[in-house]
Amino acid sequence: MKELTVNATVDNISQVTTFVDEQLEELGCPIKAQMQIDIAIDELFGNIAHYAYNPDVGPATVRVEVLKDPLAVVITFIDNGVQYDPLAKADPDITLSADEREIGGLGIYMVKKSMDEISYEYKDGQNILRIKKHI
Repeated sequence: MKELTVNATVDNISQVTTFVDEQLEELGCPIKAQMQIDIAIDELFGNIAHYAYNPDVGPATVRVEVLKDPLAVVITFIDNGVQYDPLAKADPDITLSADEREIGGLGIYMVKKSMDEISYEYKDGQNILRIKKHI
């Protein structure tokens, strides 16, 4: 398991993505799965950066764990910001046009659809969001 702790800012999304991609490349992760994970990082870490500590800035930890049999990666996002479960909101109605849909929720919906598992818990004053992708 490897982890990185940085300030939860939009500017650090690329650092987090690079950190995770290095682990994925060591595993020989297919490019499609890596791109899906990169999009998930952009969405999830971006949400932490925008909302967890607003208007202040605080730390966020990204942990990468490799599971064997079957080969998978679990990426955990941890912050001490405002408690928020992004999975609690209903999925957007994608049958509606963009003009008819409510604003928000599409990014989390995309993450849900592209990952094999996603979970959230609030424990010891921390938001803990995990995504799992089979490789």
